[in-house]
Amino acid sequence: MGIDAIFDSRNWALVPFHFWSAVFFAFGCVVGSFLNVCIHRLPLGQSVVSPSSHCPHCQYSIPWYLNVPLVTWLMVRGKCRNCGAPISFRYFLVELLTGTLFLCCWLVFGRQSVALVLVYCLFLAGLIAASFIDAEHFIIPDQITLSGIGAGFLCSLFLPELHQAHSPADSLGQSLIGIAFGSGLIYLILRLGKILFGRQKLQLPSEAKVVFTETAVVLPEKEIPYEELFYRHSDVIALDARTVEMIDRCYQNVLVRLTPETLRIGDDEFDPKQVPHLEAVTGEILLPREAMGLGDVKFMGAIGAFLGWQGVGFALMVSSLVGSVIGVGLILAGRRAWSSRMPYGPYIAIAAAIWIFGGRQWWGWLFLR
Repeated sequence: MGIDAIFDSRNWALVPFHFWSAVFFAFGCVVGSFLNVCIHRLPLGQSVVSPSSHCPHCQYSIPWYLNVPLVTWLMVRGKCRNCGAPISFRYFLVELLTGTLFLCCWLVFGRQSVALVLVYCLFLAGLIAASFIDAEHFIIPDQITLSGIGAGFLCSLFLPELHQAHSPADSLGQSLIGIAFGSGLIYLILRLGKILFGRQKLQLPSEAKVVFTETAVVLPEKEIPYEELFYRHSDVIALDARTVEMIDRCYQNVLVRLTPETLRIGDDEFDPKQVPHLEAVTGEILLPREAMGLGDVKFMGAIGAFLGWQGVGFALMVSSLVGSVIGVGLILAGRRAWSSRMPYGPYIAIAAAIWIFGGRQWWGWLFLR
């Protein structure tokens, strides 16, 4: 059987339509189980292939009969069968969400194109993994974003229908424009946000101790890695210190300025790499901050590869609306402070999913009528 026959909808129609509905839901739950592995391991730099599934608390290797999507979590009541440690509800949620979205793909596009269903399922799986990782760690790994750009480009070549194009060349062009428009637009917003909102003044408790280590600045209530603060060479951490203690000297009532390349304490200048530890006492600190991160830039490029520039425009508008509603709701509920950092990836993912299940029609109604 040739590849065309495999994706020929007429062959799939030989079996009742809702048999495949059940298959896609079950398949989605299995994929969701694998996504849980990715969500847990990718931010830690671990392999998603080996070792096999195990409890992170007691390292118990989970046998296949205790690794059935949805069923197992309910059966063990959200606890490890071996040590009794809690298993996050996220595992059940990701499996259910992935299965439901795969089912929706089949119900909406199954009679139109089996290949389109499978490509959208692949795309949605990436959105789910990126969203949960970003929500927990404020990063979107390159394994998802850069692989997504490549996958979207290749899918556009073999499935022009993905961009409603008439030829592979036209589809590839739409994908390239989407990649450039998505990543370029978000990068422009990132740089503009850096200019307008690039500094954040934090009020600290009186006589608060701020510690500068080799990898992070440690505040009284949190630790912030330098990689989250320094984006450009001109980014600066600044504070007026009552006292400064280094390994071999002390200062009083001086201005401390730290950039990626220079540490200035009063009139003295140092190489930050040669100062592994510094403690300062102050009442406030000025930190650089980003409107978005580079992960969002690459993430929107991947979305553009699959959805084209129109999908990018739609995702940007709708994600801003969704993010505003959810953000304000969390603030009003007391779950988040006005100045706290928020992951933007999940809102982009929600908007991209909306585009797949009807957003394209809304876009056409708004701009092409």
